[in-house]
Amino acid sequence: QVQVVESGGGLVQAGGSLRLSCAVSGSAFSVNAIGWYRQAPGNQRDLVARILSGGFTNYADSVKGRFTISRDLAKNTAYLQMNSLKPEDTAVYYCKVVIGRRDFWGQGTQVTVSS
Repeated sequence: QVQVVESGGGLVQAGGSLRLSCAVSGSAFSVNAIGWYRQAPGNQRDLVARILSGGFTNYADSVKGRFTISRDLAKNTAYLQMNSLKPEDTAVYYCKVVIGRRDFWGQGTQVTVSS
């Protein structure tokens, strides 16, 4: 059974940094893509960054130049390095893993940026 576990969230002041991790286990198949999404209260869940199996990445305009998505294939883990954080980055951050035609979501990790 595939498990997706996020970690690394927390409380940080504006201008600070956090690194989120997304650990994937339980799959005998290759991961096609990993994406980070976020959802603030009352808002929909939006894509923040995504990395495909070939290494291609794309980012939401609001985080370009500040966030970096990466992955460690040996550890089956993806990361989201978040720099120059702003209060509007406050949200629950979710990791989505695509394996074959199926999506697997983690439970989310809270990121709170104080002004």
